[in-house]
Amino acid sequence: MVVDGAAGTLTLGDWFCPCVIGKGGLIAPADKREGDGATPIGDWAIKGVLLRPGRIGRGHAPDLPWRWIRENDGWCDDPADPAYNRPVQLPRPTSHERLAHEDQAYDVIVVLGHNDAPPVPGMGSAIFFHQWVIGEDGAPRPTEGCVAVAPESMRAVLGMLRPGMMMRIQ
Repeated sequence: MVVDGAAGTLTLGDWFCPCVIGKGGLIAPADKREGDGATPIGDWAIKGVLLRPGRIGRGHAPDLPWRWIRENDGWCDDPADPAYNRPVQLPRPTSHERLAHEDQAYDVIVVLGHNDAPPVPGMGSAIFFHQWVIGEDGAPRPTEGCVAVAPESMRAVLGMLRPGMMMRIQ
């Protein structure tokens, strides 16, 4: 799977679709910082998938590890927390992102292996592949550093994901 950040496309074999990246544009992984809104260039392993019950059906589950998102699921984005760039349970006293969004962005979360082996505090957390959200202007909103596609495109991609796949962001 290849993301061309400049062209705004995601390609998987012969299939392609529009995508959006972070509002901070593309960035080299060594320059990535927490909160910069940039999408890190590189090859990132697809680690697993989180699906929001009631928003997407079991029939869309991919052929790789997945589980349902629970209401108390979060992702730690506090560089001072030992759980930085890891899933956490809420409530939590340190900075985190709640995964059960009101909007459609996190109805599907494909977890990418960015800054995770082991996480380096401050070098970026929660770099996901997820669904985009449409802004007030009618266009897809850029992300905080993730890659996002339309919900119908995400459902198509889920059916094509296989163990060992990578996402190349360029």
